[in-house]
Amino acid sequence: MTTTLHRFHIPVMGLAYTVDSPVKVARFGIASTISIIEDGLIEMMRRYYYPKIGETYVPITPKEDDCRAKRITDYLNLVNRMVNEQVEKLKTAAFEAGSEIVQYFEMLPEDSKLKQLYVHFIGLQDKEEKEKVEALLRAEIKAGAIDVNIMTKVDKNNLDKAGNVIEEGSDALASLKGYAKSNLSNSSLIFSAGMNPRLYNYLEKFTEFDAKGLGQFDKKIVIKVSDYRSALIQGKYLAKKGFWVSEFRIESGLNCGGHAFATDGYLLGPIMEEFKNKKEELSAALFQLYNAAVKAKGGEGFSEPHPIKITVQGGIGTFEEDDFLKRYYNVDATGWGTPFLLVPEATTVDQNTLQLLSKAGQDDIFLSKNSPLGVRFHYLKGTSSDLEKAYRISKGKPGSPCTEKQLVSNTEFTKEPICTASLKYQRLKMEQLKSLNLPEAEYNKQLKALLDKECLCVGLSNAASKKYEVPFLKNQDGVTICPGPNIAYFTKIASLAEMVGHIYGRTDLLGQVERPNLFINELVLYINYLVELVEEEGVPEPGSKRAKYFTDFYKNLQEGVSYYRQLAASSELAPNTAEKMNINLDEAEAELKKFYSTTLEKKEAALA
Repeated sequence: MTTTLHRFHIPVMGLAYTVDSPVKVARFGIASTISIIEDGLIEMMRRYYYPKIGETYVPITPKEDDCRAKRITDYLNLVNRMVNEQVEKLKTAAFEAGSEIVQYFEMLPEDSKLKQLYVHFIGLQDKEEKEKVEALLRAEIKAGAIDVNIMTKVDKNNLDKAGNVIEEGSDALASLKGYAKSNLSNSSLIFSAGMNPRLYNYLEKFTEFDAKGLGQFDKKIVIKVSDYRSALIQGKYLAKKGFWVSEFRIESGLNCGGHAFATDGYLLGPIMEEFKNKKEELSAALFQLYNAAVKAKGGEGFSEPHPIKITVQGGIGTFEEDDFLKRYYNVDATGWGTPFLLVPEATTVDQNTLQLLSKAGQDDIFLSKNSPLGVRFHYLKGTSSDLEKAYRISKGKPGSPCTEKQLVSNTEFTKEPICTASLKYQRLKMEQLKSLNLPEAEYNKQLKALLDKECLCVGLSNAASKKYEVPFLKNQDGVTICPGPNIAYFTKIASLAEMVGHIYGRTDLLGQVERPNLFINELVLYINYLVELVEEEGVPEPGSKRAKYFTDFYKNLQEGVSYYRQLAASSELAPNTAEKMNINLDEAEAELKKFYSTTLEKKEAALA
């Protein structure tokens, strides 16, 4: 029989937070994503898990050629082996209360055919028939996907012993190679953070991403996007090379965890509407290019397009929201990230950080400028990394030792790129600021922007080191975590079954917490973002490019508000949800119009 398993996935979170999530959840049929960009963390996880399964850990040291790819390949093979062994063990477990095989079936959604067969099985009295159904149930058990993520912009060149750039040895390329050479199947490589032509071109070195038949891939390609245009551009780029994008994973530009890639005021609802209306058009456009490229490479081509999944993530918090996205926008699955940070059975979070997350309110999460990449970054206040950074600043030694060098990109003072969170850069930049004789307010502003930068390579890895008590780097113990704003509404440290039950509407982990709809939450985030930009930069001169950008941003938000009003007026939303949405839209629109009339519009009028 064809089974419908879970229609949600656990997205990549930080570096450590989902680094071993498949070991925790895959045997229950739940898909999750490992970040493979930090090979030092990957090696640490190898060191942790080999003894756990009674095997000898053999280090893969930086002295070895291609060590980065080798570490990744071996770790993914190790995780795959552990998951396969877990599944085989689960298949033979007894159907008794509390057993993992019972958990497997009870966590399935109610509309799953497999869940319905299980419910039928529980009620059977005839021994012979029950044995037949039991055998069928056991045969249908399968693991959730073990997916991996590569942040495309993290792609520094690496040098050999002679100081020469290693061809095809950059961070992202080596990560891709490590994944491609792993024995994972029914797995996806997820590209995030925009297009990297060098990385996409490198796919041509591997046949592992080629289709084995219509819709049949051992290793699929998934692209995380923030709008339809990005999906079309990146999809076409890959299609011309004979690569099919099996899934476009849409993420809210601001209502998400980690790095936030804001759109120009385009909101999630209208974006989803465009995907809904143009999915067939997208598939046809990509297929024409893809099929021609496959044939040009000597393949037979296909008579029809491979399936394309459209999924969405970012700020989803209730069963009603999840169900609406699937029902109205026809998405194939949803991503639930931030809430799973409070599920120790699914993610890897140290105890201190776990408690901070459970107590976090709306004022504890903010869209920071702490990332050395220069991209806005959601940040939780009060973490050990935050305190460690403040301590260094108080001692007059800001910045972090730059050991991992994943985010080196700045050549302002040096020939070789360095990280803006590093001790070296911060010292040089502070000397420059002091020499400029800036007005005090401007000096303090620039100094704060400098000192806010934080080492993410280590900060986003240390939770696993602390959780499992395995050394990562000496004298660097701080943990950074980057939950989405949604964490402010989740306070309960939950079991895996409880969180899955919450997603499917069987339980409610929010209780009496007052929480606006995910669309409203995102709208408010975008209004605050626009206000902050204008306050920081000042009101631009009318007619300037920046003035046009801000005005277009405002108009896009207004169009988004109009879209949501139409949605609320339809019969698609529950009456109480529509009523609350209209109230929230009135409040948000009033704030937006007031801001525009007292800034951009006011300046235009003054100069008219």
